[in-house]
Amino acid sequence: MKVLVAGGSGATGQLLVRQLLDRGLSVQAIVRSPDKFLKAVGEHERLLVINASILELSDTELVQHVHECGAVVSCLGHTMNFRGVYGNPRRLVTEATRRLCEAIKTTQPTQPLKFLLMNSTGCRNDDMAERVSVAEKCVVGLIRLLVPPHLDNEQASKYLRRQIGQHDESIEWTIVRPDTLVDNDVVSGYEISPSPTRSAIFNAGQTSRINVAHFMADLVTEDAVWSSWKGQSPVIYNSDSVG
Repeated sequence: MKVLVAGGSGATGQLLVRQLLDRGLSVQAIVRSPDKFLKAVGEHERLLVINASILELSDTELVQHVHECGAVVSCLGHTMNFRGVYGNPRRLVTEATRRLCEAIKTTQPTQPLKFLLMNSTGCRNDDMAERVSVAEKCVVGLIRLLVPPHLDNEQASKYLRRQIGQHDESIEWTIVRPDTLVDNDVVSGYEISPSPTRSAIFNAGQTSRINVAHFMADLVTEDAVWSSWKGQSPVIYNSDSVG
């Protein structure tokens, strides 16, 4: 299988690319800093580095990149500094998700492609009627107004759930929601839940980036794992953070 990874130069994206290569897959990674990315990941005969900002690629180029892929993964996120939070593009994750999905549809695959979106426990799944306290709703409302990347993540999730839906002929999707991200060197125990088991605002847990990469690689390569979570928004916690 060939996999396209958008946001491959990010902290989690790099780990995912390594996981996919280790499992024998071919990877195309869209990155803005190829030298930094290759220094972290290393050269590999099954790795193609695409030096570009995803929103600057033309529709034709995106179609070429997703062609013959079995899965497309977005690990895109905003750089957490003033320019990254409040500068353009405000809808990086949403627009990239939309354009990648449209590119997939243009290729008219003979069977649905897997689309994986890395998101956050702070983005609730409205389709699951997930319980949120009044206090948390108020805080999230303020974050939505004051921190544009949060709204971007919500809109990207909503695009997959509402616009692509559960019965698209070209795309099957999963939205992976880690809690507070931390760095660990090795994969550790982790647990997957359909919805958050703790408050992302008042009682956040932890999820190591390498565990997120491992779970996303499982979704790409393991049919049973994909069948269990396609069309859903699973939450991933380190085992010692389960609420």
